[in-house]
Amino acid sequence: MQLQHLPEPELEFGSGRHIDIRFGIANFGPLDRHEPSARHSIYAAVIGTPQTVEGVCAWLERCKLPIAGKRSKRPNLFPIFPGFDSDGPFASTLVLDSRLQRHVSFTILASLQSLPASAEVVEAAVAIFIDECKAAISITRPDVIICAPPGDLLDHLEGERSLVTTRRPFRRSPGPSVPDFHDILKARAMALGVPIQMVRPETYDPAKAKRVRKDPSRTRALQDDATRAWNLHAALYYKAGGALWRFPREASAYSTCYVGVSFYDLGPELAIKASLAQVFNERGFGVVVRGGAGHIDKDDRQPHLDSIGAAGLLRSALQTYRQEHKNLPARVVMHKTSRFSPAELEGFRGAIADLGVDSLELLHVGPVEFKLFRLGEYPPLRGTLWTINDAFYVLYTRGSIQFYNTYPGLYVPVPVGMRIAQSSQSPQFLANEILALSKMNWNSTQFDERDPITVRGARKVGHILKHLADSDVPQSRYSFYM
Repeated sequence: MQLQHLPEPELEFGSGRHIDIRFGIANFGPLDRHEPSARHSIYAAVIGTPQTVEGVCAWLERCKLPIAGKRSKRPNLFPIFPGFDSDGPFASTLVLDSRLQRHVSFTILASLQSLPASAEVVEAAVAIFIDECKAAISITRPDVIICAPPGDLLDHLEGERSLVTTRRPFRRSPGPSVPDFHDILKARAMALGVPIQMVRPETYDPAKAKRVRKDPSRTRALQDDATRAWNLHAALYYKAGGALWRFPREASAYSTCYVGVSFYDLGPELAIKASLAQVFNERGFGVVVRGGAGHIDKDDRQPHLDSIGAAGLLRSALQTYRQEHKNLPARVVMHKTSRFSPAELEGFRGAIADLGVDSLELLHVGPVEFKLFRLGEYPPLRGTLWTINDAFYVLYTRGSIQFYNTYPGLYVPVPVGMRIAQSSQSPQFLANEILALSKMNWNSTQFDERDPITVRGARKVGHILKHLADSDVPQSRYSFYM
């Protein structure tokens, strides 16, 4: 057994580097603060009931000023939120135009809540919000739309769904009888052309925290005010088209395209799986490519593409990359949530050869049952790389963090497995990229996500694409799916 600890990757911000997202923004500002993409003003529409619109707007006004971090012996884990204002580190302000604040009918929502939760009720509730989004856009086009459904509605729609939802998107199952309101909302909002940010009541009002199902006398633990403000405003800045951070690329390094491939279930009545690709660059800008049909292999019971489908998927992904960047990358790194079949290897390699890309790295990335145990209170350090054999490695993307002086999670961390199907780079180099890509989640500014954005993003996209018809044209920007 061989163990080593990889250093925490730095991120690049406006005028400097830091390992932590929040300290990087606070000290150096957004990556694009001096570029045309900088969002010095973000126009936001707010859609909800009169009560939720008022609550969201009051919270966002509060967030223009600094918010103290949680009292703790570990201040690096709970830093102050510096305020979202043009004079602060973000160098941006959120414009809440009253003309873009639209109220949905509380009476109509209440009538829907009187009906048993079903797919039809979810669609009806989403349609009410979409109608008000359209009305707001007809007045003036915002950069982002904030949807704030009331907690009672979400509780009604999600109560039964949580009992049947599966975490594995490719595992055959009856599926939830009540689809996710969030996913349906994102899918139906594609045609609007403006990213949606859904805000739950407990985000702006901790008193509305949900009750623990097994003990209704207790409420679920919430993040502190400053952390919630950090996460929400990072997401809004990204969805408005800005860039807050990236992982650095040396001038001598090859330009790299990171592709995440996943599968999603089209429903129990359909015998196929559909595949998708997530394409990211080092700035974190992601584009979405929808692939063709997949199949479940009879031997490993995993979803796979045939060689033609694999070649077409990667070719489409790289053509999309070329449209965005006006050139092809020199190197492609593919992260797939199931192992690479011989047909997939043939298709992916063929697409690379046809397009003349120099280098292709193929990795199967996913959770594993292997675990390490440390002497003492805390789990292994984030960045611990465990060599199983020449093709299989276990990486702790979650774990104890020296900068935080603690393990910031609630449960025993589950490492990710890294199976190398093809690579010209060292395992340490590939693992360090996964660590860096785990910091590219714009819904969270705490940098210890378990999955790299390639894998996490592809799964999130699949949850929404499954609700689109083949004739629907999905948005290509990742900001429409997060």
